[in-house]
Amino acid sequence: MKRTQATPKASTETVPPDLFSALRQMLLRHRDGLLVVHDTDQHFYANCRTPGANGKAQFFGAVKVSGRKHAFHLMPIYDHSELLAGISPALKQRMQGKSCFNFDRWDEPLLQELQTLVDQGAARYAAEGRL
Repeated sequence: MKRTQATPKASTETVPPDLFSALRQMLLRHRDGLLVVHDTDQHFYANCRTPGANGKAQFFGAVKVSGRKHAFHLMPIYDHSELLAGISPALKQRMQGKSCFNFDRWDEPLLQELQTLVDQGAARYAAEGRL
């Protein structure tokens, strides 16, 4: 009996190579107010252009790839937790700690919701003179 190989099905459970790029771009939309510290194919890290009250660089956000997991850090939600009041339960499930979201697959609605959160955080920091 001749064996045939099954054609793999396209799955939303896989991590597309552009997930990191999409998460990185969410932060880069606000590049005018940011100082990029790290920018490699697996790690992006940015501080606010304006130093904090202590005169030191203030962290804004980062994306780091670790295996299948993409960790997305966003400092404005740490400083302004009220920004999280309206997030969906699905995005809340992605949270680890107070300002980190973990993604292991592409999820368009959650990425759009996260972009809104990044934009709101950037607007809040800009209003405070941080960006």
